[in-house]
Amino acid sequence: MTPELNPGEAWSDAVLARLDALPPERREPWPALMAFARTATAGKPTAKWLRDAGAHVKAVGAAPFREVLTDALPLLSRPRTFRLNPGQYGGDPNLLLDEFNALSLKGLLWMVPLAADDALTRAVAGVAEAALRKVPGVGPRAPKIANAAVYALSRTESGAALSALARLNTTVTFKGTLKEVRKALDVVAARLNVTPDELLELGTPTLGLGVVGERVEVLGDVQVRLSVDARGAHLEFSRAGKPLKSVPAAVKKDFAEDLKELKAAQKEAEQVTAALAQRLDALMIEPRTWVGAAWLERYLNHPLAGTVARRLIWLVDGLPALWAEGDLRDVQGEPVAVALTSVVALWHPIGRNVDEVLAWRARLEALDVRQPFKQAWREVYVLTDAERRTGTYSNRFAGHILRQHQFHALAALRGWRNRLRLMVDDSYPPAMRDLPAYGLRAEYWIEGVGEDYGTDSTESGAYLRLTTDQVRFYPLAAPENHAHAGGGGYSMWVNQAQQPLNPLPLADIPPLVLSEVLRDVDLFVGVASVGNDPTWQDGGPGGRFREYWQSYSFGELNETARTRAAYLERLIPRLKIRDRLSLDGRFLRVQGDRRAYRIHLGSSNILMEPNDQYLCIIPGGKGSGPDVDFDGDRVLSLVLSKAFLLADDTAITDPVILNQLAR
Repeated sequence: MTPELNPGEAWSDAVLARLDALPPERREPWPALMAFARTATAGKPTAKWLRDAGAHVKAVGAAPFREVLTDALPLLSRPRTFRLNPGQYGGDPNLLLDEFNALSLKGLLWMVPLAADDALTRAVAGVAEAALRKVPGVGPRAPKIANAAVYALSRTESGAALSALARLNTTVTFKGTLKEVRKALDVVAARLNVTPDELLELGTPTLGLGVVGERVEVLGDVQVRLSVDARGAHLEFSRAGKPLKSVPAAVKKDFAEDLKELKAAQKEAEQVTAALAQRLDALMIEPRTWVGAAWLERYLNHPLAGTVARRLIWLVDGLPALWAEGDLRDVQGEPVAVALTSVVALWHPIGRNVDEVLAWRARLEALDVRQPFKQAWREVYVLTDAERRTGTYSNRFAGHILRQHQFHALAALRGWRNRLRLMVDDSYPPAMRDLPAYGLRAEYWIEGVGEDYGTDSTESGAYLRLTTDQVRFYPLAAPENHAHAGGGGYSMWVNQAQQPLNPLPLADIPPLVLSEVLRDVDLFVGVASVGNDPTWQDGGPGGRFREYWQSYSFGELNETARTRAAYLERLIPRLKIRDRLSLDGRFLRVQGDRRAYRIHLGSSNILMEPNDQYLCIIPGGKGSGPDVDFDGDRVLSLVLSKAFLLADDTAITDPVILNQLAR
């Protein structure tokens, strides 16, 4: 007899356990449903398949079907309950899905819209994310399962499903599934007769919040407050006005379902606000405006979206404004009125007066506002004299050595198209970002580095490192350039109906577009450069990159690092170690008891005085520095954690560091 599922996976074990606990008469229709689920071999279910699926769900009962999947699906991300022996090829089977179970799961997901509630819908969204986790040597764990989950969400008519699709539209980077997410959003948008952009905004849930950032429930004699702010989402418990350190036992016992729902809302609030911040960050390059009435409803006064929108600077009929003291106010603190017909846009520092930008930075600091992404402190890139001379390309970020896989992941997150380069005789287009709102395409020219298979590549043949070249802009529909994987120069591929096109003059690119594209490229270099690796002092394989590592590790600061320096100038006076810190050009100087140190603001690498001896400190877990989150600036976090460590260098116990200090 064919089993319903193979045991050995946490989610399948949970399903089997739930089924075995059912009375015989309720257990009886399940084998037929599971067998039918395994007929989900096509790309999408047919109308007949869905009709037959409906009969099977009715036979087992919508509620039991819902309960079994709601309990089991969140376990998809857990390790196998017993391990398999890895084979020679095809990746570690312990990281993949059992093929028999995967086919069953695909069919079960297709059935979800027939019985879904909000809890099951959230579980399905989690399936999409778990199925796309990367497996070494394979790629995404189970794209077909992720696509089936997206299909289920697109056919589930609920706010929870729309919210999940909106979040996946921001977080998914795997192209095949992202395409399915966007197709699903188009389906839902057509069903609701709204644009896809409006749909994403309408998809922000309230999660029961009565006012912006707050929901209060009373469970017996305990008050539970769900608050959402810059620090995240938090559940706080109190009795008779007195805070409680933990969840009371009576609440766990008598209000288990209410508590479970509140914890689910807390988790979803974290996910939704993070996705919303990422989506608004991406809109900083778009010429997007809102009518006042829609903006007030969907952003400023929305119970959840307002927690993000109220920490951003907006242009209201051209006047910059920020939420403070219960109202929208300008930089001087005067109220700014929003009419129902007002034109609202995101404020961007490009093109703004320097005094205005500095005033807003000071205003945010005075109000202690932590923005959801870099806005007031956003780096601005204007055309340089060198770029005016080159005319059609920028060499500002040429000549760097980047870790390919890290660059590839960052490019996907920032909306760039890129292909991993393999050490093969093949050609590749550059990394590209389409900008349809402007009819433009940005290109960043890159090539693979090295010739030694295994030393310069992964076992699967992908280059470990890339070298970088020009940034160019073309019309959106222009033919693509291509170059050999290992270099040799780019050329434009055209067919008989096309003509080669020259790159566009940089002076003709809108300043906002130029700034944001170069900011992306600066991010790629700043994060993925091998110059950030403290263990590469010897220059990597064969010492080939020693000169590059040295020049990057302690060289001139890029725009991001200069912004970092400006931020530190304001931050240092508020730190408890301020008397031991000072800015020294490209460095943060730290006066310890053993020695003095200079931390480079671009790479976070360290030189020791008086002879500029290199000090290698490899980042570990949580640092000993302050709780600082500068809009996701990891390098700033490293600089500060190293500064706190070195300011108290007599307390260092790590023998590797001590040996270096003693030299």
